[in-house]
Amino acid sequence: MTGMWTKRSLVLMGVAAALLGANSTLNYPTGNQGLLLIDKLGAHIRFFDPASYKELSNFEVHANPHDFVLSADHKTAYVPIYGDGVYGNNPHPAHEIQIVDLVARKPAGTIDVSPYLAPHGIQIDSAGMLYVACDLSRKLLVIDPKTRSIKDAIDTEGTGHWIAMLPDASKIYVANKDDRPFISVIDLKTRKMVGKIPAPKGTQGIAASPDGKRVVAMDGGEPVLIVIDPATDTVADRITLKENKKGAYKVQYSPDGRKLLTMSLSGPYVNIFDAANLRGEQKVLTVGKDPMGFAFSPDGKTALVANHGDGSVSVIDLKGARVTANFHAGTGIETLTYY
Repeated sequence: MTGMWTKRSLVLMGVAAALLGANSTLNYPTGNQGLLLIDKLGAHIRFFDPASYKELSNFEVHANPHDFVLSADHKTAYVPIYGDGVYGNNPHPAHEIQIVDLVARKPAGTIDVSPYLAPHGIQIDSAGMLYVACDLSRKLLVIDPKTRSIKDAIDTEGTGHWIAMLPDASKIYVANKDDRPFISVIDLKTRKMVGKIPAPKGTQGIAASPDGKRVVAMDGGEPVLIVIDPATDTVADRITLKENKKGAYKVQYSPDGRKLLTMSLSGPYVNIFDAANLRGEQKVLTVGKDPMGFAFSPDGKTALVANHGDGSVSVIDLKGARVTANFHAGTGIETLTYY
Protein backbone atom coordinates (compact mmCIF):
# COMPACT_ATOMS: atom_id res chain seq x y z
CA MET A 1 0.00 0.00 0.00
CA THR A 2 2.79 2.40 0.89
CA GLY A 3 4.43 1.92 -2.51
CA MET A 4 1.07 2.36 -4.25
CA TRP A 5 0.36 5.64 -2.45
CA THR A 6 3.89 6.88 -3.03
CA LYS A 7 3.54 6.24 -6.75
CA ARG A 8 0.09 7.84 -6.81
CA SER A 9 1.36 10.87 -4.87
CA LEU A 10 4.23 11.32 -7.31
CA VAL A 11 1.81 11.22 -10.23
CA LEU A 12 -0.43 13.84 -8.60
CA MET A 13 2.57 16.02 -7.80
CA GLY A 14 3.67 15.73 -11.41
CA VAL A 15 0.25 16.77 -12.67
CA ALA A 16 0.19 19.74 -10.29
CA ALA A 17 3.67 20.79 -11.40
CA ALA A 18 2.67 20.52 -15.04
CA LEU A 19 -0.38 22.69 -14.48
CA LEU A 20 1.66 25.28 -12.63
CA GLY A 21 4.25 25.25 -15.40
CA ALA A 22 1.56 25.74 -18.04
CA ASN A 23 0.03 28.64 -16.15
CA SER A 24 3.39 30.28 -15.49
CA THR A 25 4.12 30.65 -19.21
CA LEU A 26 0.63 31.39 -20.51
CA ASN A 27 0.77 35.08 -19.67
CA TYR A 28 4.43 35.36 -20.77
CA PRO A 29 4.11 33.98 -24.30
CA THR A 30 6.88 33.59 -26.84
CA GLY A 31 7.41 31.36 -29.86
CA ASN A 32 8.86 30.82 -33.32
CA GLN A 33 5.78 31.19 -35.52
CA GLY A 34 5.66 34.95 -35.86
CA LEU A 35 5.23 38.37 -34.31
CA LEU A 36 1.83 39.71 -33.29
CA LEU A 37 1.57 43.49 -32.88
CA ILE A 38 -1.45 45.33 -31.47
CA ASP A 39 -1.55 48.68 -33.27
CA LYS A 40 -3.67 50.81 -30.94
CA LEU A 41 -3.36 54.10 -32.81
CA GLY A 42 -3.76 52.45 -36.21
CA ALA A 43 -6.67 50.21 -35.10
CA HIS A 44 -5.06 47.17 -36.74
CA ILE A 45 -3.77 43.74 -35.80
CA ARG A 46 -0.40 43.26 -37.53
CA PHE A 47 1.75 40.22 -38.25
CA PHE A 48 5.51 40.49 -38.79
CA ASP A 49 8.26 38.05 -39.68
CA PRO A 50 10.24 37.50 -36.44
CA ALA A 51 13.59 37.25 -38.26
CA SER A 52 13.40 40.03 -40.86
CA TYR A 53 10.97 42.29 -38.96
CA LYS A 54 9.01 42.77 -42.19
CA GLU A 55 5.22 43.04 -42.15
CA LEU A 56 3.45 39.98 -43.54
CA SER A 57 -0.21 40.98 -43.22
CA ASN A 58 -2.71 42.96 -41.16
CA PHE A 59 -6.40 43.58 -40.66
CA GLU A 60 -8.46 46.43 -39.26
CA VAL A 61 -10.39 46.24 -35.98
CA HIS A 62 -12.71 48.52 -34.07
CA ALA A 63 -11.11 51.51 -32.33
CA ASN A 64 -8.17 51.16 -29.96
CA PRO A 65 -7.17 47.55 -29.39
CA HIS A 66 -4.85 47.40 -26.38
CA ASP A 67 -3.77 44.20 -24.66
CA PHE A 68 -3.81 40.50 -25.66
CA VAL A 69 -3.50 36.91 -24.48
CA LEU A 70 -2.81 33.77 -26.50
CA SER A 71 -4.42 30.36 -26.18
CA ALA A 72 -2.09 27.63 -24.89
CA ASP A 73 -1.64 26.18 -28.40
CA HIS A 74 -0.86 29.64 -29.84
CA LYS A 75 -3.56 29.22 -32.47
CA THR A 76 -5.78 32.01 -31.12
CA ALA A 77 -5.34 35.48 -29.66
CA TYR A 78 -7.88 37.49 -27.68
CA VAL A 79 -7.60 41.28 -27.93
CA PRO A 80 -9.74 43.68 -25.84
CA ILE A 81 -11.18 46.58 -27.84
CA TYR A 82 -11.15 49.58 -25.54
CA GLY A 83 -12.96 52.35 -27.45
CA ASP A 84 -11.92 55.46 -29.31
CA GLY A 85 -10.54 57.35 -26.32
CA VAL A 86 -7.95 56.97 -23.60
CA TYR A 87 -8.12 56.25 -19.87
CA GLY A 88 -10.14 59.03 -18.23
CA ASN A 89 -11.47 60.29 -21.58
CA ASN A 90 -13.12 57.44 -23.47
CA PRO A 91 -16.39 58.94 -24.79
CA HIS A 92 -17.35 55.92 -26.92
CA PRO A 93 -16.22 52.88 -24.92
CA ALA A 94 -16.25 49.55 -26.69
CA HIS A 95 -17.60 46.27 -25.34
CA GLU A 96 -15.96 43.43 -27.24
CA ILE A 97 -12.98 41.11 -27.34
CA GLN A 98 -11.58 40.52 -30.82
CA ILE A 99 -10.77 36.86 -31.54
CA VAL A 100 -7.77 36.38 -33.84
CA ASP A 101 -6.90 33.24 -35.80
CA LEU A 102 -3.09 33.21 -35.54
CA VAL A 103 -2.69 30.41 -38.09
CA ALA A 104 -4.71 32.08 -40.84
CA ARG A 105 -3.81 35.57 -39.55
CA LYS A 106 -7.44 36.62 -39.81
CA PRO A 107 -10.29 37.79 -37.54
CA ALA A 108 -12.30 34.89 -36.07
CA GLY A 109 -15.23 36.67 -34.44
CA THR A 110 -15.80 38.67 -31.27
CA ILE A 111 -16.97 38.19 -27.70
CA ASP A 112 -19.54 40.79 -26.65
CA VAL A 113 -18.99 41.82 -23.02
CA SER A 114 -21.87 44.29 -22.77
CA PRO A 115 -23.30 45.71 -20.59
CA TYR A 116 -19.73 46.10 -19.34
CA LEU A 117 -17.59 48.78 -20.98
CA ALA A 118 -13.98 49.54 -21.90
CA PRO A 119 -12.24 46.14 -21.65
CA HIS A 120 -8.50 46.63 -21.27
CA GLY A 121 -6.10 44.37 -19.32
CA ILE A 122 -6.49 40.63 -19.95
CA GLN A 123 -5.06 37.35 -18.57
CA ILE A 124 -5.73 33.65 -19.25
CA ASP A 125 -5.53 30.50 -17.10
CA SER A 126 -4.63 26.89 -17.97
CA ALA A 127 -8.30 26.02 -18.45
CA GLY A 128 -8.53 28.68 -21.14
CA MET A 129 -10.74 31.05 -19.13
CA LEU A 130 -10.23 34.76 -19.81
CA TYR A 131 -10.06 37.49 -17.15
CA VAL A 132 -10.64 41.04 -18.38
CA ALA A 133 -10.70 44.37 -16.55
CA CYS A 134 -13.44 46.75 -17.74
CA ASP A 135 -12.32 50.05 -16.26
CA LEU A 136 -15.47 52.13 -16.75
CA SER A 137 -17.57 49.35 -15.23
CA ARG A 138 -15.15 48.71 -12.34
CA LYS A 139 -15.37 44.97 -12.95
CA LEU A 140 -13.09 42.03 -13.57
CA LEU A 141 -14.92 39.75 -16.00
CA VAL A 142 -14.54 35.97 -16.10
CA ILE A 143 -15.18 34.83 -19.69
CA ASP A 144 -15.48 31.41 -21.27
CA PRO A 145 -14.17 31.87 -24.83
CA LYS A 146 -15.61 28.53 -25.97
CA THR A 147 -19.16 29.69 -25.34
CA ARG A 148 -18.24 33.37 -25.71
CA SER A 149 -20.10 34.12 -22.51
CA ILE A 150 -19.48 36.00 -19.27
CA LYS A 151 -19.40 33.68 -16.27
CA ASP A 152 -18.89 36.32 -13.58
CA ALA A 153 -18.32 40.03 -13.04
CA ILE A 154 -16.23 40.74 -9.94
CA ASP A 155 -16.20 44.15 -8.26
CA THR A 156 -12.77 45.81 -8.19
CA GLU A 157 -13.91 49.13 -6.62
CA GLY A 158 -11.44 51.01 -8.83
CA THR A 159 -11.16 51.58 -12.56
CA GLY A 160 -8.89 48.58 -13.14
CA HIS A 161 -6.62 49.05 -16.14
CA TRP A 162 -3.76 46.51 -16.18
CA ILE A 163 -3.99 43.17 -14.38
CA ALA A 164 -1.61 40.38 -13.32
CA MET A 165 -2.46 36.76 -12.50
CA LEU A 166 -0.39 34.54 -10.22
CA PRO A 167 0.90 31.47 -12.10
CA ASP A 168 -1.27 29.12 -10.00
CA ALA A 169 -4.32 31.20 -11.01
CA SER A 170 -5.24 31.76 -7.36
CA LYS A 171 -5.32 35.56 -7.45
CA ILE A 172 -5.36 38.53 -9.79
CA TYR A 173 -3.93 41.94 -8.94
CA VAL A 174 -5.67 44.94 -10.49
CA ALA A 175 -3.87 48.27 -10.98
CA ASN A 176 -6.37 51.12 -10.58
CA LYS A 177 -4.15 53.78 -12.15
CA ASP A 178 -5.05 57.16 -10.55
CA ASP A 179 -8.66 56.37 -9.63
CA ARG A 180 -8.07 54.60 -6.27
CA PRO A 181 -4.98 54.65 -4.01
CA PHE A 182 -4.64 50.88 -3.93
CA ILE A 183 -4.14 47.72 -5.97
CA SER A 184 -7.21 45.48 -5.82
CA VAL A 185 -6.58 41.83 -4.87
CA ILE A 186 -9.06 39.35 -6.36
CA ASP A 187 -9.39 35.79 -5.06
CA LEU A 188 -10.26 33.68 -8.11
CA LYS A 189 -11.59 30.74 -6.11
CA THR A 190 -14.21 32.80 -4.31
CA ARG A 191 -14.33 35.39 -7.09
CA LYS A 192 -14.29 38.22 -4.61
CA MET A 193 -12.07 41.19 -3.85
CA VAL A 194 -10.12 40.22 -0.73
CA GLY A 195 -7.53 42.94 -0.28
CA LYS A 196 -6.19 46.40 -1.01
CA ILE A 197 -2.47 47.00 -1.35
CA PRO A 198 -1.63 50.66 -0.66
CA ALA A 199 -0.51 52.73 -3.66
CA PRO A 200 -1.17 56.34 -2.61
CA LYS A 201 -0.05 57.82 -5.94
CA GLY A 202 -1.77 55.23 -8.10
CA THR A 203 -0.30 52.50 -10.28
CA GLN A 204 0.45 51.90 -13.93
CA GLY A 205 1.72 48.52 -15.22
CA ILE A 206 1.70 45.40 -13.07
CA ALA A 207 3.17 41.89 -13.45
CA ALA A 208 3.51 38.63 -11.52
CA SER A 209 6.80 36.76 -11.62
CA PRO A 210 6.68 33.42 -13.50
CA ASP A 211 7.54 31.60 -10.24
CA GLY A 212 4.70 33.34 -8.39
CA LYS A 213 6.94 34.71 -5.63
CA ARG A 214 6.58 38.39 -6.47
CA VAL A 215 4.14 40.87 -7.96
CA VAL A 216 5.61 44.16 -9.18
CA ALA A 217 3.87 47.38 -10.13
CA MET A 218 4.82 50.83 -11.38
CA ASP A 219 4.15 53.65 -8.94
CA GLY A 220 1.94 56.17 -10.72
CA GLY A 221 3.59 59.27 -9.28
CA GLU A 222 7.22 58.45 -8.58
CA PRO A 223 9.95 56.57 -10.48
CA VAL A 224 9.57 53.59 -8.17
CA LEU A 225 9.06 49.86 -8.62
CA ILE A 226 6.59 48.55 -6.01
CA VAL A 227 7.48 44.99 -4.97
CA ILE A 228 4.63 42.96 -3.44
CA ASP A 229 4.77 39.70 -1.49
CA PRO A 230 1.74 37.69 -2.73
CA ALA A 231 1.90 35.43 0.34
CA THR A 232 0.87 38.37 2.54
CA ASP A 233 -0.33 40.89 -0.07
CA THR A 234 1.89 43.57 1.46
CA VAL A 235 4.51 45.86 -0.02
CA ALA A 236 7.88 44.16 0.49
CA ASP A 237 10.07 46.82 -1.13
CA ARG A 238 10.12 50.05 -3.11
CA ILE A 239 12.99 50.37 -5.57
CA THR A 240 13.94 53.64 -7.27
CA LEU A 241 14.29 53.42 -11.03
CA LYS A 242 17.74 54.63 -12.04
CA GLU A 243 17.80 57.86 -14.13
CA ASN A 244 13.98 58.01 -14.32
CA LYS A 245 12.50 61.37 -13.31
CA LYS A 246 8.79 60.50 -13.35
CA GLY A 247 6.55 57.53 -12.61
CA ALA A 248 7.19 54.75 -15.15
CA TYR A 249 4.58 53.08 -17.34
CA LYS A 250 5.03 49.33 -17.81
CA VAL A 251 6.83 46.38 -16.24
CA GLN A 252 7.31 42.83 -17.50
CA TYR A 253 9.26 39.69 -16.68
CA SER A 254 11.02 37.69 -19.36
CA PRO A 255 9.34 34.28 -19.89
CA ASP A 256 12.24 32.49 -18.15
CA GLY A 257 11.89 34.82 -15.15
CA ARG A 258 15.53 35.92 -15.27
CA LYS A 259 15.06 39.52 -16.38
CA LEU A 260 12.67 42.26 -15.33
CA LEU A 261 12.21 45.24 -17.63
CA THR A 262 10.51 48.55 -16.93
CA MET A 263 9.74 51.35 -19.34
CA SER A 264 9.22 55.04 -18.86
CA LEU A 265 7.66 57.58 -21.22
CA SER A 266 10.13 60.16 -19.91
CA GLY A 267 13.63 59.64 -21.23
CA PRO A 268 12.30 57.49 -22.85
CA TYR A 269 13.98 54.72 -20.89
CA VAL A 270 13.99 50.97 -20.49
CA ASN A 271 15.55 49.72 -17.23
CA ILE A 272 16.85 46.14 -17.16
CA PHE A 273 17.00 44.28 -13.83
CA ASP A 274 18.35 40.94 -12.75
CA ALA A 275 15.06 39.50 -11.45
CA ALA A 276 16.90 37.51 -8.76
CA ASN A 277 18.43 40.71 -7.35
CA LEU A 278 16.13 43.67 -7.89
CA ARG A 279 18.39 45.87 -5.78
CA GLY A 280 21.35 45.06 -7.98
CA GLU A 281 22.68 46.99 -10.96
CA GLN A 282 20.16 48.50 -13.38
CA LYS A 283 21.04 48.90 -17.05
CA VAL A 284 19.30 51.94 -18.54
CA LEU A 285 18.68 52.20 -22.29
CA THR A 286 17.17 54.98 -24.38
CA VAL A 287 14.50 53.79 -26.83
CA GLY A 288 11.89 55.39 -29.11
CA LYS A 289 9.10 57.79 -28.16
CA ASP A 290 6.47 56.62 -25.64
CA PRO A 291 7.45 52.96 -25.13
CA MET A 292 4.44 50.87 -24.09
CA GLY A 293 4.99 47.15 -24.68
CA PHE A 294 7.59 44.36 -24.47
CA ALA A 295 8.12 41.08 -26.32
CA PHE A 296 10.78 38.43 -25.66
CA SER A 297 12.30 36.05 -28.22
CA PRO A 298 12.09 32.32 -27.47
CA ASP A 299 15.88 32.00 -27.07
CA GLY A 300 15.83 34.70 -24.36
CA LYS A 301 18.40 36.82 -26.19
CA THR A 302 16.21 39.61 -27.55
CA ALA A 303 13.57 41.98 -26.22
CA LEU A 304 11.40 44.16 -28.44
CA VAL A 305 10.02 47.49 -27.27
CA ALA A 306 6.91 48.97 -28.93
CA ASN A 307 7.41 52.72 -29.25
CA HIS A 308 3.80 53.86 -29.31
CA GLY A 309 4.67 57.51 -29.98
CA ASP A 310 6.67 57.18 -33.19
CA GLY A 311 5.48 54.01 -34.94
CA SER A 312 8.64 52.04 -34.32
CA VAL A 313 9.97 49.03 -32.42
CA SER A 314 13.38 48.96 -30.71
CA VAL A 315 15.41 45.74 -30.67
CA ILE A 316 17.38 45.06 -27.46
CA ASP A 317 20.24 42.61 -27.02
CA LEU A 318 19.50 41.45 -23.46
CA LYS A 319 22.93 39.95 -22.75
CA GLY A 320 24.78 43.02 -23.97
CA ALA A 321 22.11 45.40 -22.61
CA ARG A 322 22.10 47.56 -25.74
CA VAL A 323 19.72 48.67 -28.48
CA THR A 324 20.84 47.04 -31.73
CA ALA A 325 18.15 48.09 -34.21
CA ASN A 326 14.88 49.91 -34.74
CA PHE A 327 12.17 49.10 -37.31
CA HIS A 328 8.94 50.77 -38.42
CA ALA A 329 5.69 49.12 -37.32
CA GLY A 330 2.21 50.53 -37.78
CA THR A 331 1.02 53.82 -36.34
CA GLY A 332 1.33 53.25 -32.60
CA ILE A 333 1.87 49.74 -31.22
CA GLU A 334 0.83 49.30 -27.59
CA THR A 335 1.58 45.59 -27.04
CA LEU A 336 3.29 42.83 -28.99
CA THR A 337 4.58 39.27 -28.71
CA TYR A 338 6.47 36.49 -30.40
CA TYR A 339 4.15 33.49 -30.75
